[in-house]
Amino acid sequence: MPSQITRQITRQITRHVLTIPARGPKPARKVHYRRCGSGPALLMVHQSPRSSAEYAELMREWGAHFTCIAPDTPGFGQSDPLPGNPEIGDFADAIMEFADALGIAPCPAYGFHSGGIILVTAIKRRPQAFRCLAVGGYAIWTPEEMRIFGESYLPEFVPQPYGEHLAWIWNRILEQSWVFPWFDTREEARLPIAHADVAQVAQTVSEMLDAGEHYRAGYGAVLRAPRDIPPAGEDVPPCLISAYGGDPLQAHIDRLGEMPASWSARKVATPKEHQDTSLAFLQEHVGDAPCGALPEDADEGWLHLDDGLIHWKGKRGGRLQLHAPARELADPGEGALAIDVPGHGQSSDFADMRAAVKAAADALGAQGIDWPAPPPGDPEALYPDMTPDRFGLYLQRAWQTARAEAFFEPWYEANATHAVPLSPEAIATPAVHARSLARVRAGDAARRWHDTLAQIQGET
Repeated sequence: MPSQITRQITRQITRHVLTIPARGPKPARKVHYRRCGSGPALLMVHQSPRSSAEYAELMREWGAHFTCIAPDTPGFGQSDPLPGNPEIGDFADAIMEFADALGIAPCPAYGFHSGGIILVTAIKRRPQAFRCLAVGGYAIWTPEEMRIFGESYLPEFVPQPYGEHLAWIWNRILEQSWVFPWFDTREEARLPIAHADVAQVAQTVSEMLDAGEHYRAGYGAVLRAPRDIPPAGEDVPPCLISAYGGDPLQAHIDRLGEMPASWSARKVATPKEHQDTSLAFLQEHVGDAPCGALPEDADEGWLHLDDGLIHWKGKRGGRLQLHAPARELADPGEGALAIDVPGHGQSSDFADMRAAVKAAADALGAQGIDWPAPPPGDPEALYPDMTPDRFGLYLQRAWQTARAEAFFEPWYEANATHAVPLSPEAIATPAVHARSLARVRAGDAARRWHDTLAQIQGET
């Protein structure tokens, strides 16, 4: 479900990675988070199966009042999953481990849908870690609803050899605004907020593809979560739960039952009213201590250049390794560096790709750059259009292209002359899946990167 409205706000969002150390049987895990704004820290937890990217516009707006900090929850976005079969308490503990690692507790927090459920469990377990909590919809499922969800809501996500899973994921996300649950085609399940917003669907599809099969763990944990609202007489930080018209969880406001005296719930008309009400509540209860520098890993991060962000990994001062068009960074060799080149992977796009790479190399202290040669073939044919469309056909173009690459070079020359030896590793479905996602993320930047490499090659 949508949790924000679009606004033209330009505050810079930065991105970071922080490794939570191993604790007992818990392995070390990486957490990716976004930061924006200034002032007191505000912890923001996204819904499933999204990532912190869903809060980008809201962070730019609320960044006028807070230092907005939004992690990808475990298994979503660019964060590592939790081991085993985690439940809601494990996700709540994971969020608190992250807040502790940053040193921002006690702080206010905001969560929408799944994010709110995680935070309610967290505030019940560790009330001293919060100043207040604003929640967008809190689910109280009936036994019959749970039965329906259990049967169909979380099917396995297993990439198929011919890309059938991509047709499913497009329609599953698209139709989630038409009916709820997404698979329920009864007239009674219709939603009043139906849309065919290609950009919104494509963004959610991208985030769900990032999560892959891990979406079932995080989504399942919140669906199975019991009503975890603290008892009526308990002394806990204040909380506001609100839900707007058209949100399936607005009806759940009537199911909340007794709550602590400092907790309240209300129905509002629109997403904007929900956000404005939440912001006013958070401002009322927040402290005034500013948020300072936050810790992050030394071997991975995002460079903040004038026009955007460049994702990098490796050892600063090493030689910079660049990948081919429509690909993404691989873990660099010992002592080396790698980046997602502009417009690819987790890097922003840049008008001047060559200048951006050189700026990244300078910022990382790279001892030289390994420029790859452009792949053979006609650039007009090598990079089919990856613009999202109403029917999700761009996903199939990416898949068919990635699969053909295992048979021919260039991929579009399907004949014996251009056949390449068949490699089990290259034709394996997970490998095709990874290449197709890299193409989708690169979009038209792949062709421009090809042209940049061809120009560099012509100069040497």
